[in-house]
Amino acid sequence: MDQLKEKFRKLAEVKKEELKRLNKEFSEVQIDTVNVGQIIGGMRGIEAMLWDTSSLDADEGIRFRGYSIPELQAKLPKAEGGTEPLPEGLFWLMLVDEIPTEEEVKWLSNEWSKRSIVNDSVFKAIDALSIDTHPMTQFTVAIMAMQSNSIFAAKYDEGMSKNDYWDVMYEDSMNLIAKLPVVAAYIYRRTFHAGKHIPSDSNLDWGGNYAKMLGYENEDFKNLMRLYLTIHADHEGGNASAHTVHLVGSTLSDAYLSLAAGMNALAGPLHGLANQEVIKWIFELIEELGTTKPSKDQLRKYINDTLASGKVVPGYGHAVLRKPDPRFTAQKLFAEQFIKNDDIVQIVWDLFEVVPEILGGIGKIKNPWPNVDAHSGALLVHYGFKEYNYYTVLFGVSRALGVLAALCWDRALGLSLERPKSVTTEYLKKVVNF
Repeated sequence: MDQLKEKFRKLAEVKKEELKRLNKEFSEVQIDTVNVGQIIGGMRGIEAMLWDTSSLDADEGIRFRGYSIPELQAKLPKAEGGTEPLPEGLFWLMLVDEIPTEEEVKWLSNEWSKRSIVNDSVFKAIDALSIDTHPMTQFTVAIMAMQSNSIFAAKYDEGMSKNDYWDVMYEDSMNLIAKLPVVAAYIYRRTFHAGKHIPSDSNLDWGGNYAKMLGYENEDFKNLMRLYLTIHADHEGGNASAHTVHLVGSTLSDAYLSLAAGMNALAGPLHGLANQEVIKWIFELIEELGTTKPSKDQLRKYINDTLASGKVVPGYGHAVLRKPDPRFTAQKLFAEQFIKNDDIVQIVWDLFEVVPEILGGIGKIKNPWPNVDAHSGALLVHYGFKEYNYYTVLFGVSRALGVLAALCWDRALGLSLERPKSVTTEYLKKVVNF
């Protein structure tokens, strides 16, 4: 018998119930500028950090430097013959607060292509891992393996002025973003295609080249990849991956160390890993119901059974949004234009009609609407990209754009080391006379 574990279990049961009562009975009690519920509830909604690259409104959704997703789709440059914005253009916008020209985006594509060479030592580090290692773990290891090339780390060791921190952060960020599709595609081909790798194509844009290295030449898929990499790039600073990059970066960790930390946050089931959970749940739904064309009544029963078992419906609900996620809507519009008569996509659309009415009827759920993860997997599966435990790596490649642009601004503005004040449960009990 593990006596330490048993003591912990018994104490935890008592403390857990105590915390539930504290939160239920004293949630609205103010302590300085916050209330008890916010302290217990993960600092939800506390306005306490600067993040200029994007902002999130509960009703409007995400805006990048003030632009909505439909506005970006209209204004940002596109690849020749393409239908979706180039993510290079979004990075430019987030970094310097202006819509770039086509020539400026071409320059950035070429610049990233020049910087995309990856040292063999990085591939050796990936290959040292078991082939069944989760792709997100491989991805984080690859980012860490590239850290030996950090310009910031080298210059800091030599001694440098604080006024130059932004300069080397910019260089590291540009180098890292350029290399991410290369290592991410290497991980995919290594894990799922027997290590049959596809070389980079310097004539393609960043997203199009990533799609090709993954093994997809279909032009519609390349357009989907550009859309995916654009709409997943940033989601204000309070989400777990963005906040983690900001927090670790505030210690003067370089771009590689900071991004790797953020990717570990993204890999959590309550964050980026949710996109693989959605399509996995849909596959399980199809297997249990025995059809790829379930009726809405069948879907209602399956959803209710899922909820009754104590599980959530993946892809629905959001910490901030109180309406359907505009990123979901953008993907739905893409499917309506380019994908016809796909059973998986139709299930996603039927769920969009059924799930909110069920969750809304429960009464306790603040947001019964779909988030970005509710649709992305179905689009990828349509084009044959069925390896859903890789999907979060796609998310990570995209999210690097927003968090590294923000990290450049953190350095330029000289933002402080992040250090919130923590309190104990005993302190809370004393304040509220519990």
